[in-house]
Amino acid sequence: MKCPYCHHEKTRVIDTSHDGRGGIRRRRVCVACDERFSTYERPILATPLLVKRDNTREEFSASKLAEGIRLACAKRSVAAADIERIVGEIEAELQMMGKAEVSSRIVGDKVIKRLKDLDQVAYIRYATVYLRLDDLDAIRNEIERLVSERQNSR
Repeated sequence: MKCPYCHHEKTRVIDTSHDGRGGIRRRRVCVACDERFSTYERPILATPLLVKRDNTREEFSASKLAEGIRLACAKRSVAAADIERIVGEIEAELQMMGKAEVSSRIVGDKVIKRLKDLDQVAYIRYATVYLRLDDLDAIRNEIERLVSERQNSR
């Protein structure tokens, strides 16, 4: 590992720890300048192709997913870290499936479920597009269903 400070080729690992998602954090020290820094290693797993509604295939894009969720959460009190966590969880779940192709519907369902728990207004915004709620009655019905679920869970 090249030192980020002096660019010397030799560094030494002084500590290693593991995280819950299979990654490894290594604390390193440069043998030339004695500066310390951390590196993070994680396995590179392939994400499956997404099969869209019209049967076209598209590579999974974490940034595209994050942008869609950000739009739904615009002007809401949803932390950027929550959005990144959702995207990371969904990407990891897709990788763990071990399939070459999955329906884009699976991704949408995972987003819908998480947004419903995170912020119900963001959920409605996302659902309007994802569930094709294309008139006011459909949107009202979905809101009434949410309100009813919330009252029943109390």
